[in-house]
Amino acid sequence: MNPRSTVRRTSAFQANALGHYATPPHKAILVAPFSAILSSLGYNQVMKLVIFAGGTGTRLWPLSRKNFPKQFIKMFNNKSTLQLAVDRVKKPFGLNNIIISTNEAYVSMTKSEVPEIPVSNIVGEPEKRDVAPAVGLNLMRLKKQGYKGPVALLWADHLITNIAGYLELLKTSEDFVRKNPTKMVFVGEKPRFADNNIGWIKIGGELTDKGFYAYKSWKYKPDFDACADMYKSGEWVWNSGYVVEDLDFALSLFETLQPELFSGLRRIYDALGTSKESQVVKEVYPKLPKVSHDNAISEKVTGDQAVVFLADIGFSDPGTLYVLKKALESDESANVEVGLTSLSDSHDTMVFNKEVGKLVAGIGLDGMVIVNTKDAVLVVPKNKVLGVSKFVEALAVDPKLKKFI
Repeated sequence: MNPRSTVRRTSAFQANALGHYATPPHKAILVAPFSAILSSLGYNQVMKLVIFAGGTGTRLWPLSRKNFPKQFIKMFNNKSTLQLAVDRVKKPFGLNNIIISTNEAYVSMTKSEVPEIPVSNIVGEPEKRDVAPAVGLNLMRLKKQGYKGPVALLWADHLITNIAGYLELLKTSEDFVRKNPTKMVFVGEKPRFADNNIGWIKIGGELTDKGFYAYKSWKYKPDFDACADMYKSGEWVWNSGYVVEDLDFALSLFETLQPELFSGLRRIYDALGTSKESQVVKEVYPKLPKVSHDNAISEKVTGDQAVVFLADIGFSDPGTLYVLKKALESDESANVEVGLTSLSDSHDTMVFNKEVGKLVAGIGLDGMVIVNTKDAVLVVPKNKVLGVSKFVEALAVDPKLKKFI
């Protein structure tokens, strides 16, 4: 019972709107070196990586707050998940090829967290309009800069234990997209348990390209019973959220599947690099349809437009407090204690104490999560942590309590 203070354990757009859609490089691979072909077609040698870091992390409240969201919290070896996301890819891909997209309010914080990233590669979204507009904005910026080739969409709040496997899947997916520019690659993770906090992808048979599987369908956050059946079937895999796709093909999907959103993005594209850029972005972006990339694009693509790369990279998305507990400790029955804490006769419980000089103690707890900060305390059973986000929404509309979000 000693108190502890450490952790345990092809379209009109492609052809006309903004230029061209070059002949895929694999068509000429027999007559010239691959790198020479890419160069002659204007393709960059290194894939661009866009790391999205604009979320507010309400499901991790009160650890994560509106003015200091989860991607900036140093919870893993004194590093934030944003720092870890950059660390994983900066050496093999280079800092100039990493773009971080975040809310305008977090640009300064982002610069402080990852000062090695060029300032011009930190994109501030003027308003929170969900992921699809953010993806579209970054694709248009790359298009305006003259980039051609694969783009990887990555996330700032994930954990990866198999870094070598992660880098391999990015390179393998990049090579696949260069050869198959009209197919997007979803990265699926071999599921370790029935996680109903994330999306799932149904896969078909393995393709001739090793590691790639046919794409069948998509299900976002299934209920627990359905999730358990999907896990047992062996036909479904976790959706990591990572996508690798050709820039022009990605924009053609926006044009075809989300014409209203694309129209607004096109207005922004026309203004990029001009004296009206800031004005137009601030005017147009907040009016773009508020929609997730999953709903806008991913769920609408067909089996002949996408494939799945099946990975085993120790992926986890600590998007809820209990998933965070499992990320910190693989043994489900074990406790996780952070800060000055003491637990007795307790199992499968996480206590996260952020307040210096105060002891948080528990007796006879099983499957509980306790978070103590200087201005808020949360106590919640593990099977109720999905309700934290709605709880925070209720706080946000309460005049007396909204200051705590």
